[in-house]
Amino acid sequence: MKGKPRHFIDTDEFVRALPILVERGISFVDFQGGEPLLHPEIIWMVSAVRDHGMKSNLITNGWSLPTHARDLAGAGLKALFISIDSHDMVLHEKNRGLKGVEERIKDGIALMSSYGIPVMASVTVSRLVDIRRLPDTLGSLGFSGVTFSYPRREAFESSSLVFNENSELIDFTGAELIAVLDQILKMKKEFPVLNPTASVQDIQRHIRGEKEHFPCVGGFEYFYMDWELNVWRCEAWNKPMGSVFDFAKFPDDRTRCTACTMSCYRDSSTMMFAPLAASAALDKLAHAEPVQAVKTLFDPRVMESAKSAMQEAGLLLRMCKGYARN
Repeated sequence: MKGKPRHFIDTDEFVRALPILVERGISFVDFQGGEPLLHPEIIWMVSAVRDHGMKSNLITNGWSLPTHARDLAGAGLKALFISIDSHDMVLHEKNRGLKGVEERIKDGIALMSSYGIPVMASVTVSRLVDIRRLPDTLGSLGFSGVTFSYPRREAFESSSLVFNENSELIDFTGAELIAVLDQILKMKKEFPVLNPTASVQDIQRHIRGEKEHFPCVGGFEYFYMDWELNVWRCEAWNKPMGSVFDFAKFPDDRTRCTACTMSCYRDSSTMMFAPLAASAALDKLAHAEPVQAVKTLFDPRVMESAKSAMQEAGLLLRMCKGYARN
């Protein structure tokens, strides 16, 4: 974010924390920013994640991707996301202040694809984006699919900097945002969109003030770790759980929450609802509670979650092929 100090996570401390993540059952590490490829030790950190038996994703603006592609692949990166601000790459470059980044993105995607690594566009809903024209742009750049995130103007209570208080580009009324989400659902028919249908519909319920179907898995299946190695239930939470070096001692936080619209949490929560319900049903059977097991398993939301997973199966399979790489 312009005008903000640059923060780099301490590499040695990060690597020292990895066995603790493994002990806690963490299987994926997502590198976000800022711009992760500016970190001088990013390749080492990606390889360290692999060496500890976990998988890593990374989101980048794409500027340095051609330079780092081979090393990222060699370090074991499993999937890559590139931020795209507009269907019009001239507007994208102007908004980013990175003249010439379109060609760098195209070259970087070609390289990553040659190494068998799926590359997805990461698009934040804004007034720069015409959803209807986006498929042609993403297809011409070589993207395998796209994931959308939703605009946020208010600062988080955590250390996260993923917001913009002053941008008119993300100043939507509720009705406008619901209409954009309808366009995203239509786009799924012509281009691979990673956001599950049920998750997008849940965000629409959130905007309308209706009860949402899928509570967040942040705090027990998904966590946010900042550059100071503090672990939070999520980026929107108001206090950290504590240092990552105490992570193994933290109890799960399963407090029901649907307070934010962060797609990375909400999408995962939608997809994980069915398998978590199945696990809970088996646990109830093991404790001789068959009636409760049946109620859990036949909750209508279980089918809604499973249906979403089946609808996204093609794109998920493409990503899993990347995850299956050695």
